[in-house]
Amino acid sequence: MHKKKLTYKKSGVDTSNTNNLVKYISNLSNKTKIKGSEIKGFKNIGGFGSLFDLKPHNCKNPVLVSATDGVGTKLEIANRLKKFDTIGIDLVAMCVNDLIVQGAKPLFFLDYIAIGKVKKNKYRDILKGIFKGCKISNCYLSGGETAEMPGIYDNDKFDLAGFSVGLVDKKKILDGKKIKNDNLILAIPSSGLHSNGFSLVRYILKINRINNKKFLNKLLTPTKIYVNEVLKLHTKNLINGCCNITGGGIIENLPRVLPKNKAAQINLDKIKTLKIFKFLKDNKISDFEMLKTFNCGVGFCLIINKKNLEKVKKIFPRKFRPYPIGRIIDYKSKKIVLNGKIKF
Repeated sequence: MHKKKLTYKKSGVDTSNTNNLVKYISNLSNKTKIKGSEIKGFKNIGGFGSLFDLKPHNCKNPVLVSATDGVGTKLEIANRLKKFDTIGIDLVAMCVNDLIVQGAKPLFFLDYIAIGKVKKNKYRDILKGIFKGCKISNCYLSGGETAEMPGIYDNDKFDLAGFSVGLVDKKKILDGKKIKNDNLILAIPSSGLHSNGFSLVRYILKINRINNKKFLNKLLTPTKIYVNEVLKLHTKNLINGCCNITGGGIIENLPRVLPKNKAAQINLDKIKTLKIFKFLKDNKISDFEMLKTFNCGVGFCLIINKKNLEKVKKIFPRKFRPYPIGRIIDYKSKKIVLNGKIKF
């Protein structure tokens, strides 16, 4: 028998750690407020559920679109470098970039942080990234959950999950119906690896014994958030469809947004890859494996009418200016037809 009284803290969970950070989280949340995020007499942070009012958005036929995702094993690179201020951006990006595929404007975002032990500076850095991602996408940080789980997450291990909800008018949903033959397929450049394929990346780092901090920092480049540009295009009726290039690459993602009778013809030699993908390719990875594991420099795709190309390009900063990589054709035996050879 234990002589001393047992407590939750004795088991390894100190709830005061997270309780003391509620004020910090609340301050970040307040800085992301948008229309509908304030309900008089109610505070979202600290409550059991977060409230959001759709009425101020004046949507005639409101449809809610939801998305959830994580950052994957990119977290291990962050842990290795003890650098946690950008992975929160990745977490938001992985969710909101999915919402805009159907033309939805991100409204609010919630996070789930599972961690062995809450360490104030590490925790704050993670939240700073989440806050920054919400600000970039004009999305309200409405709440979240933190779970201290000693025994499940040891040696500074942790995991992140995100959940976001967006709004679109039912008549303006991007559902593929506007996609026609000879529409252009545009590639919007990625900022790097984004948050996919990191188990393979880490394996390559291991077999090559790579410890260069400058190189590892490059791997942590946060996922580009495409919300503002894509929604501006959608408002101007300049896109017929779009696609977020995540796990599965162009090969598996692009067919998901096409109507039943249409296919994507991609000229691989048009794709502008980044240096990081050349490094990965040099480790005896086939072209096909590269294309279905990584974005290979294409972070997002747009499907547009040819006549709108110049108007579309003007919406983006030079670094992320879209360019043609293919066109829409009739579906025969494949949903995606690859021509040429990608240059790494």
